[in-house]
Amino acid sequence: MSIWLDGVLVLLVLTSLWILGSSRLRACIQATAFQGALLGLIPVLTKWPDISLRIAGVALASTIIKAIALPTLLRRAVRKTDMRTETDPLAGFTTSLLAGMGLWGLAMHIAGRLPVGAENVSPLLLPVAIFTLLCGLFLIVSRNTTVMQVIGYMSLENGIYVFGWAFAVEEHFLVEMGVLLDVFAAVFVMGIIMHHLSREFDTMETDELSSLKD
Repeated sequence: MSIWLDGVLVLLVLTSLWILGSSRLRACIQATAFQGALLGLIPVLTKWPDISLRIAGVALASTIIKAIALPTLLRRAVRKTDMRTETDPLAGFTTSLLAGMGLWGLAMHIAGRLPVGAENVSPLLLPVAIFTLLCGLFLIVSRNTTVMQVIGYMSLENGIYVFGWAFAVEEHFLVEMGVLLDVFAAVFVMGIIMHHLSREFDTMETDELSSLKD
């Protein structure tokens, strides 16, 4: 199953680059949902064939929250606010892709200096975790729309999720459930904020909103 796990990890890298290089919000949400589905496979592939009910439960909960629930909330926010694209990012999309390649090199460098906590894990697991986390941070600071910043937070949490499988396979359940709960609450609150902002203003650009005066 190591080949399948490596394939999932490569797809995670490609979806992160897809999000960095796309201006269409719906496409980015779709990529995030696909990434969530891939993350749900990691517990199964990591522990195959010794799949316990606990591992299956983690995989199922992760898939439901990351691939279905959170993307659905974001799609609803986009539909209500009538946003379609990220129009004026702090870093352009070509620049973002180049930055993504640089972040992959940085992730490989950092991963080479860290010990892997779990035995018999894919050598790609740790660099992909760091890369996904760094991509999330990059999205948070380089995008102006609230939807893309929420996607950045989700990518950040996805990196933490993969990181947990590299270092804390035996004690990851409570940690991951706590992180998932935090992110779920954050996205829920962000959805409420976007809904109320869209009722009062004609834009969801954070730069425009920051220029408002009393």
